[in-house]
Amino acid sequence: MKKLLQSASLDTDAATLLLRLLFGILFVRYGYNKLIAYDMYVANFPDLIGIGGKLSFHLVIFAELVCGLLVTIGLLTRFAVIPILITMIVAFFLAHAKDPFDAKAISFVFLGLSVVIFLLGSGKYSVDKLVLKK
Repeated sequence: MKKLLQSASLDTDAATLLLRLLFGILFVRYGYNKLIAYDMYVANFPDLIGIGGKLSFHLVIFAELVCGLLVTIGLLTRFAVIPILITMIVAFFLAHAKDPFDAKAISFVFLGLSVVIFLLGSGKYSVDKLVLKK
């Protein structure tokens, strides 16, 4: 009972792992869904940052699928979360700029979680920990 009432973390590394798994798996799922429906999405994907809709869509797939996988396994986690963070900034502030907050809440949550994962790093239970061993 004392442990439940104290303010110290019960297990930061386990919490980091759980956060990485939930976050990463969701992004892998989003990226995979875009990849398998590529033809449906690519033709109508908006050019929000001035690099073309097709390139923008490819970068979103990279961020969600590839970087989501890297975050999930904990490999280069801080680097991998940066493209996801940028994608969520674009989604929240540009793609859904005029939408009510409820419509863009998920991108806001993912944006915040990206920052948390960047600050936490990959944690003890990660490929980074196995590879770096420092």
